[in-house]
Amino acid sequence: MRVIAGSVRSLPLSVPEGKDIRPTTDRYKETVFNIIRPYIVGSNVLDLFSGTGSIGIEALSRGAARCVFVENHKTAIICIEKNLNFTKLFEKAEIMKYDYSKALMDLGNHGIQFDLIYLDPPFDQGLEEVTISQIHGYDLLKDDGIMVCESSLKTDMSFLEGLKTYEIIKERSYNTCKFSFISKTKTM
Repeated sequence: MRVIAGSVRSLPLSVPEGKDIRPTTDRYKETVFNIIRPYIVGSNVLDLFSGTGSIGIEALSRGAARCVFVENHKTAIICIEKNLNFTKLFEKAEIMKYDYSKALMDLGNHGIQFDLIYLDPPFDQGLEEVTISQIHGYDLLKDDGIMVCESSLKTDMSFLEGLKTYEIIKERSYNTCKFSFISKTKTM
């Protein structure tokens, strides 16, 4: 796994041993970033369920101003720290080393909003709906921002119909997963 483009392109990233962490492949990452390119430069990014940190690091390499990584798995946190140090992007990053729900509440209570939110929760645990509903409730996505949700192919995203300001604008499906690109329309 590597950084694909930007200021630290081609640098390899560490991936922990074992099956606890499922990093987004370089091929999928490149496809996602081709779609979200207009949202990156100067943006405030939230990388939820960060794993190796490769998504947030890719965003920083491509010109994002700041990235908040949320991860509570100890091995993953060590990996994110190692990757941020290796790429020398640590000064643009913050790692919230606890549960996603508490992190979202803390961010919401501080009125922080993001231009780009990427979430890759563990597959088939129903966390997509819970997490996106919390993001919506805490108003963490800026107007005209974009959210990308990586999920298993069988994940039903129809719950978004109940969140009036969010809509899927694009979806890409592959062998084992899909990517839902969710926009937020301006609130009055």
